Amino acid sequence: MKKSHITKAMALAFAASIAVGTAPAVYAADGTAEPKVVYSFDFEDGDVSAFTNRGGDDTTELSASTDASVSGDSALLASGRTESWNGPAFRLDDKLEPFTEYYISAKIKGRYYTGAMMSFQYTVKGETEPKYQNLVQNLNGSDWMSVERIKVSFTDEMEGVYVYFEGGSDDLFIDDFVVEEVPAVEIEQDIPGLAQVFGHDFKVGTSLVPNNFSSRATMDIVEKHYYQSLTCGNEMKPDAVLNKAACQAYVEETGDDTVPQISFSAAKPLLNYCKKNNVPVRIHTLVWHSQTPDWFFKENYADDGKWVSKEKMLLRMENYIKAFFEELVALYPTIDFYACDVVNEAWLDDGKPRSPGEQGSGGSQNSAWVQVFGDNSFIEPAFTYARKYAPEGCKLYYNDFNEYMDGKMNAIIEMAKDFKEKGIIDGIGMQSHLDARQSLDAAFPSVNMYKNALKKYSELGLDIQITELDVTTPENPKSGDFDVQAAYYKGIWDAIYEYKDYVSAVILWGVTDDQSWRGKQYPLLFDADYKAKKAFHSIIEGYEVPAEPPTNPPVTPTEPQPSEPTDDPVDNPDVEVTLLGDANCDGKVTIADSTAILQSIGNPDKYGLSDEGTANADVDGTKGITANDALGIQKYDAKLISDFSELSK
Repeated sequence: MKKSHITKAMALAFAASIAVGTAPAVYAADGTAEPKVVYSFDFEDGDVSAFTNRGGDDTTELSASTDASVSGDSALLASGRTESWNGPAFRLDDKLEPFTEYYISAKIKGRYYTGAMMSFQYTVKGETEPKYQNLVQNLNGSDWMSVERIKVSFTDEMEGVYVYFEGGSDDLFIDDFVVEEVPAVEIEQDIPGLAQVFGHDFKVGTSLVPNNFSSRATMDIVEKHYYQSLTCGNEMKPDAVLNKAACQAYVEETGDDTVPQISFSAAKPLLNYCKKNNVPVRIHTLVWHSQTPDWFFKENYADDGKWVSKEKMLLRMENYIKAFFEELVALYPTIDFYACDVVNEAWLDDGKPRSPGEQGSGGSQNSAWVQVFGDNSFIEPAFTYARKYAPEGCKLYYNDFNEYMDGKMNAIIEMAKDFKEKGIIDGIGMQSHLDARQSLDAAFPSVNMYKNALKKYSELGLDIQITELDVTTPENPKSGDFDVQAAYYKGIWDAIYEYKDYVSAVILWGVTDDQSWRGKQYPLLFDADYKAKKAFHSIIEGYEVPAEPPTNPPVTPTEPQPSEPTDDPVDNPDVEVTLLGDANCDGKVTIADSTAILQSIGNPDKYGLSDEGTANADVDGTKGITANDALGIQKYDAKLISDFSELSK
């Protein structure tokens, strides 16, 4: 294979055009186009009709007020707020175009103190539950706070798309609200792709959130550098997958509160993209103390219910993991789900379990899993169930941050040794949220400390994946801070490459600095203008560039095998179809029927369908009940088909 080397001179030449600073570019790639102002509100005319109250029937009122303002005499006032999530909202999808990127800028102030954030909300078409994303957090202070050119976009799969302001419960003022259309940007094509340079040694990928898919420049970077693996930033975590209303409805219908109901509606943008473009997917994450709602651990899934017993929680855990994998594979049989973070962040830095308690009142140190189990004994059954139900080829990982701290590292290693002997774990996920600080001497962890962790984990004989890599700088960085970041990234990447025989994937946690969860500290390889930073060029310096980039091999889905009951009611002339698709015999066809079919296939002794339900469930017309019948009902429920006869076309 013909290769060339990236020299230091070449890297410096690539980096020469990178401007150090915090503001996104005013001009497009051709140097002519400025952002186009689409909407601008200073509220001097008293009109606030473009904004709505996010809170429904609460007492919040929106008005133009002269009590506070930035420019002029007036600002929008949201008064009488009763909940922190009440506040002024601006709808995007009835005013703006999908697949187009926009900047949002505004000023925000509390009447006495500002404790707020700007967030993003949308609903996937065909679904009822809205999804949320925090865009700007920690808008705290006693004066006006600025939100400057935050990128937002949406796809044609989304409706009810809003940006909104929330936080506290006091009055909020908004002023100088501006929406601009972002100029088209061409990414740099004269640099090698990360996957081209390193993808023959390990997968190179990134994480995405739904609005990334409507940014052409973002997806151009993904398709050039990160096409070997994609991870949902939040949309496959428990709070996004668990469907509270469906869980409670299932309990009311059946009396059984051990069968969680799930939905992958939030993950559809990423999963549909990966299906279309043959991109492998890392699943993140099944069992986690954070972003798992407290009601999941309560009797009847009630917010104020009693904690369930360990025995009941084990049933819920197994049924959740089972449904998660079975429905995912039924919906997306051609996607390569090559890795899964089974358990995430269960150990503290000192190697002890987290404290028992609720997330809602106790914060991120608390774990409802520990509340129910008393310790970290929930980890082993999670891996046992994942091994039982995960699709063929999906490797199972324990994933954590500060994974180089001695106490936590030792706890992970001892746990992994035990699980390896039992055959229920494949690897360790090193999140790698790192901090370059202002000098290599102050960087944490040091490169040597990180390399020591790689060595210790490699000695387990398990796979290693770098799952969430980013490297922060100080806020308001100076030019030299980006030099330090570049040198530190180089040291870390070289350490990873030294252990490439043990590392199967390196995943960056995001694409551009401004879209990162740590955006104020510029942690990624591409800046807000989609330009490669010094850190990017430092990483590739000295490595060979293969003539051909690696490709992702297509996945051949395993055809589901039909069940063959000894007395198949579908073939029994005495059993009639009462309502095709109504597997649970409740008189309607919904996603609950799909879940009932999948449960009956996985555990017919416990969840077997009635004779009538089995007759109704055979929507694809083939002998026996299979995952194809469940998938057909999902398509019907999502209005992708109007009649089950379309399944045979």
